[in-house]
Amino acid sequence: MMKTITFPKQNFVSWLMSGLLACALLMLTPGQARAADVAPDVLVKTTTQEVISILKKDKEIQSGNLQKVYALVDAKVLPNFDFNHMTMLSVGKYWQRATPAQRQALIQEFRTLLVRTYASSLTEFTNQTIEFKPFNMAAGATDVTVQTQVKQPGGQPIPIDYSMEKTAFGWKVYDVAIDGVSLVTNYRGSFATEIRQSGIDGLIRTLANRNKQSSAAPSKAATHKAS
Repeated sequence: MMKTITFPKQNFVSWLMSGLLACALLMLTPGQARAADVAPDVLVKTTTQEVISILKKDKEIQSGNLQKVYALVDAKVLPNFDFNHMTMLSVGKYWQRATPAQRQALIQEFRTLLVRTYASSLTEFTNQTIEFKPFNMAAGATDVTVQTQVKQPGGQPIPIDYSMEKTAFGWKVYDVAIDGVSLVTNYRGSFATEIRQSGIDGLIRTLANRNKQSSAAPSKAATHKAS
């Protein structure tokens, strides 16, 4: 069985608010993305504010409409992640053994996994606040870290760092570290275990099955209606 990767529930919510979602750059077309003169920290802040604004206004999301949350994540955030790079880093040394078809399947399933795993936490956003740390970027830098901190009532601040790279299509996120724990490194361990046990195709099947199960799970809104 594939090792389950978990974080405390509050960490999931904070991660989504400040970063995996909110940090993940504005939804840009390839033409717009070439305006990469906009600093990464500005993109993080702008998108954070946009996503939080949507969450506060959208009653369907607040009531737990996961399909609408998926659409929000898919439209506003994920197109601006470098999923090729993220998946390659998460699969690690086994990436070189994968065929082109297997690589494409891994990228697609990993992308879906992130949407399905974290989107449900968006419905639980309440009154967390985001602090943006001072950011300095060297001239000509192509790889930077944007640091933020999530503050929540009654809890310790949660530091979240975003590894970002400058590509031909603008700045992209390729890793997120929450409280010092890297998303890529965390998944790499569980992916390696699954590949050793069942091969690359086994990992693809496991991810696909998990995504199907997540898709079939009832939303909070549906649960409330049923009760």
